[in-house]
Amino acid sequence: MSYILTYQKKEFYPLDPRSKDIDIIDIAHALSLLCRANGHFKHFYSVGLHSLNCAYEALARGYSENVVLGCLLHDGSEAYLADITRPVKKHLQKYLEIEKVLQAKIFEKWVPSLSDEEKKLVFEIDDAILYYEFIELFGEKIFDYVPTLNSKPRFEYIEFSEVENEFLSLFNQLIAES
Repeated sequence: MSYILTYQKKEFYPLDPRSKDIDIIDIAHALSLLCRANGHFKHFYSVGLHSLNCAYEALARGYSENVVLGCLLHDGSEAYLADITRPVKKHLQKYLEIEKVLQAKIFEKWVPSLSDEEKKLVFEIDDAILYYEFIELFGEKIFDYVPTLNSKPRFEYIEFSEVENEFLSLFNQLIAES
């Protein structure tokens, strides 16, 4: 079998992703159920909530809707592939290639005008939120520098259905405004 079956029972081909098969409902649902840090935080903390925290930080910084939507969707490929920890992922060249193609398809579908400079801002926010996740949920500093935050991220346990609904609500709001 060369496809996965999504939440909405769609056949999705991760090695040959098609824009028509990429669905925000599948993404929101899956990311709300995927745990960050391979489940090693002190409680369940989802990729979906991480994505929301990133999007709210972009809003707090006054960044464009493109950047906010980019932040919300930056881990969208993980809904179809998985969340692999950075120390391992960097050694999985084929996985990185597959992830890059799929993430590009996701951005192309919903944020086609996301510039390289805006992508850089997305990944700066991703690292900032990651830093504070490890402080709050692990008690560990992972970088030598302290990133600035303009928002107040939520790191407490939040029921997956609430994260899923909030993810979809913010996505729909951003799409309607663009």
